[in-house]
Amino acid sequence: MFGVPVGPLGFVINNNKENVMLNRKNLNLALSFLAVMFVATVASAQEATHAAATEGLAGNVKMALAIAAGIGMSIASVGGALGQGKAIAAALEGIARNPGAQPKVFIPMLVGLALVESLVILAFVVCSGLAGKI
Repeated sequence: MFGVPVGPLGFVINNNKENVMLNRKNLNLALSFLAVMFVATVASAQEATHAAATEGLAGNVKMALAIAAGIGMSIASVGGALGQGKAIAAALEGIARNPGAQPKVFIPMLVGLALVESLVILAFVVCSGLAGKI
């Protein structure tokens, strides 16, 4: 690596296509690491007891929490359903055009559907947490 200019986070400063892809991978890795560390810091923060957290909430705040939980879950459900429908339609169209590709398309489609569903489940957990503060 002598004589090769290096930028922040160890990225090689070069314009050829392979190094640009490597730079994007390093950047994605660094941003993912920072996001995980941020979430872990927030998640490990000390929580107040349920009684202390809800005793100071006014009636209109509780109503807003209930509305936010309902709207959030409905948006997540509609978005998940639309995403899954689009993924299935694209997979079936690909299989219809090339039936021999069915084994190569089917498993990634199932993984994608599971990931979309996991986001809907995450939204359900967050909305249940909001509703639990009422």
